[in-house]
Amino acid sequence: MAPPIFTSQVLISGMKGLGAEIAKNLVLAGVKSVMFHDEGVVELWDLSGNFIFSEDDVGKNRVNASVQKLEGLNNSVVISTLTTELSKEKLSDFQVVVFTNICLEKAFEYNDYCRSHQPPIIFIKSEVRGLLGSVFCDSSPEFPVFHDEDPHTGIVTQVRQPNVNFKPLREAIRDPGDLFLRDFSRFDCQPLLHLAFQALDKFIIEFGRFPVAGSENDAQKFISWVIEINKTLSDGKLEAIDQNLLRHFASGARAVLNPMAAMFVGIVGQEVVKACSGKCHLHFQFLYFDSIESLPTQPLHPSDLKPLNSRYDAQISVFGSKIQKNLEDAKVFIVGSGALGCEFLKNLAVMGASCGKSSVAASAACLINPSLNLNIEALQIRTTSRTEDTCHYTFWEDLDVVINAVDNVNDRLYVGWKCLYFQKPLLESGTLGTRCNTQMVIPHLTKNYDASRDAIEKQFSWDTVDSFPHNIDHCLAWARYEFEDLFEKTSAEVNTYLTFEDYFANRVKQLTDDYPEDAPGSDEESFWTAPKHFPSPLQFSVDDPSHFNFVMAASVLRAETFGIPIPDWIKSPTEMADVVNSVIVPEFQPDVEGIFKDDAVAIRELIMKSNKCRIQLPPGFKLNPIQFEKEVHFDGGLGHVGSCVWLRMRGGLQVDKSVAIFRLVHPALFLDDDANYHMDLIAGLANMRATNYGIPEVNTLKAKWWIIPEIATSSAMETGLVCLELYKVIDGEHKLEDYRNTFANLELPRLSIVEPAPPKVIKYKNLSWTVWDRWIFRGSPTLREFLQWLKDKGLSIFEISHRSVPLYNKFNKKKNLELMDRKLVDLAKEVAEVDLPLYQHHLEVKVNCENHDVDISSKFCFIDYPPVTICFR
Repeated sequence: MAPPIFTSQVLISGMKGLGAEIAKNLVLAGVKSVMFHDEGVVELWDLSGNFIFSEDDVGKNRVNASVQKLEGLNNSVVISTLTTELSKEKLSDFQVVVFTNICLEKAFEYNDYCRSHQPPIIFIKSEVRGLLGSVFCDSSPEFPVFHDEDPHTGIVTQVRQPNVNFKPLREAIRDPGDLFLRDFSRFDCQPLLHLAFQALDKFIIEFGRFPVAGSENDAQKFISWVIEINKTLSDGKLEAIDQNLLRHFASGARAVLNPMAAMFVGIVGQEVVKACSGKCHLHFQFLYFDSIESLPTQPLHPSDLKPLNSRYDAQISVFGSKIQKNLEDAKVFIVGSGALGCEFLKNLAVMGASCGKSSVAASAACLINPSLNLNIEALQIRTTSRTEDTCHYTFWEDLDVVINAVDNVNDRLYVGWKCLYFQKPLLESGTLGTRCNTQMVIPHLTKNYDASRDAIEKQFSWDTVDSFPHNIDHCLAWARYEFEDLFEKTSAEVNTYLTFEDYFANRVKQLTDDYPEDAPGSDEESFWTAPKHFPSPLQFSVDDPSHFNFVMAASVLRAETFGIPIPDWIKSPTEMADVVNSVIVPEFQPDVEGIFKDDAVAIRELIMKSNKCRIQLPPGFKLNPIQFEKEVHFDGGLGHVGSCVWLRMRGGLQVDKSVAIFRLVHPALFLDDDANYHMDLIAGLANMRATNYGIPEVNTLKAKWWIIPEIATSSAMETGLVCLELYKVIDGEHKLEDYRNTFANLELPRLSIVEPAPPKVIKYKNLSWTVWDRWIFRGSPTLREFLQWLKDKGLSIFEISHRSVPLYNKFNKKKNLELMDRKLVDLAKEVAEVDLPLYQHHLEVKVNCENHDVDISSKFCFIDYPPVTICFR
């Protein structure tokens, strides 16, 4: 069985851009130890794809230049280094080895050793060459799989451990089998790339270098080797070879681009995690990916690809100096600076784009690339309608592209609406555990974000979660919050105690005492109308598996927090029953002042009371520290039933007299260890909560999927894919078929790439438009002038409004006569009470027109025309 990730030892050979990204993710993942191996030195060329290196590192060994920064990411990971030749015998120290810069002949040798070793060593080889990359995975002749994504039901008659049969590299290179198809618009691409990477290896061995960017001679020699290898094939021989793709491959082969490295580290990093855990099989076996569509639409002259002795030379060798200049001048707005936002910021800093979001993230980006110092701005505000005094009209107008990295739908919708209004490209993405997706929203080419947005994420009001849950998602959210409060936060503040009675009996009794089943609600309806469920309290029973497992998991985790050994009897229902049956639970007494209140209401009342007391205090009053006159006794933190179990485990030790020697252990939520009781506790909390409210329960596997956190591998892959699309946006001339939306599941793994959908076209008479279109009136017209302008377009106006407030209505003829010669901007200020600050140069109005071509029982049929923007300044 493969060892768990936190006991695994991993080797990463090759510390250029891809190796550095893999190292970062594995250190963050928390493997036991990592060895970095590289015999080469840092070149200025490397800085285009490596976020660790700086100009000061040029000339240093790549490992020595990397180790200090990577060590700071996770102090619990042991990092070692090797700067000399790697012997195959050294591989026996590791469970997984990853090679990112190795010739095929050496790879054959290492792979054969890994397969023959007992136990077999997981072998992963990956390369990034310009806008193309590859991954090869080999575990052993048979790789056991211990987990499948979808549970199945049925009667078990025999258990057979599934195995995946892998070929050695030297055999798989000749017979790769069915290659992983990622883009269904390019069926012949994968076999061609398989040949191309073999030809590149021959070229490097022959000349001792990569093909020169823009060199036609080198490209032709490279293409000839691809053709030669293709001729040697008996099966799978290609009938046609795309020489244009191969020419681009050869030209950019030396470059390791940061977005490509980020994309591939998502795949490779997750493969390492799967190899360490044995959960889900490794990718079988070759995977190729390219983003040739990211190249500029205009042909590049060889002189455009020449190095300029800058940190961006590798990127210039692929895209040319013009795109690099556009990147450096670009005004990029990253919304959000969490896991995704910081990954984006890192990538764009390495690419040389001028961007920034939060202060901390902006500072880190400037450390990666000091040339950003004058072009980065950190906005520590939320991007909503309430902050439009900062993110105002001029701010949005000046942007070139927006990258969304926020974690809730409302903010995404707001940013999407702003990008629609200001005609700005929006690069969208999202993650859920090992799954990620990207969505390109390009003005006039694709649908807007709101037309194909993500599903609403699991985000609920605390009022619902705390007292009125009505589905299992609410129960799981509550259980997740309680785990944090009880074990993650309580390790620092021992003041919240777990009690079965409090959670599942007393709280429910208090709530039903405050709000009986026949309690009246608003609008003469019952308070307990759907979707609210009237709860019922639970009575603890050791015969109920949910009750037993909950108390067992909670007791074990509490004992681990206080460093108390876990006895074997804790798992015995008989001994547990002996402890529980001896417990006398005090009779519940309802709190007459315990009427349920919304948190916001309680806080407002508290503030009002505090203000009244403050007025009555004498001048110069100071509050003295509270002195406890009674000795405070700590009961172990598990209430009546749980505390008895916990006291039995600690052997009657009096915590209040020995508290000085305690050092609390911080049991942060960890989902990949099925024996640590974390998921047992959360699933137990959620299911008993569901029982209180008559909600169907959920098994542990589904509960685990609901709360699975965002992980570094999917975030890295997602940001890499988005940044590859950014190249197209910066070029500004790509067509719809060049853009890509991506859907990936790294656990399976699965990677689907499709073209974005175009916007819907609306037609009326001789006019046509999409959601991206708007009509612009330049100047400050009167109502009469504006109506005439619309009439000249052949429109019959029914109503003009601003922010849903009517400024003109066809049937109010008397009032219309008074308004005809007034400025439309003044009408908006007066009627709609709109404020137009100096930085706002426009006014948007909605025009409703009549469609006289349709007869619907003498009723008007209105047409939803594009909004009209009046540029009055």
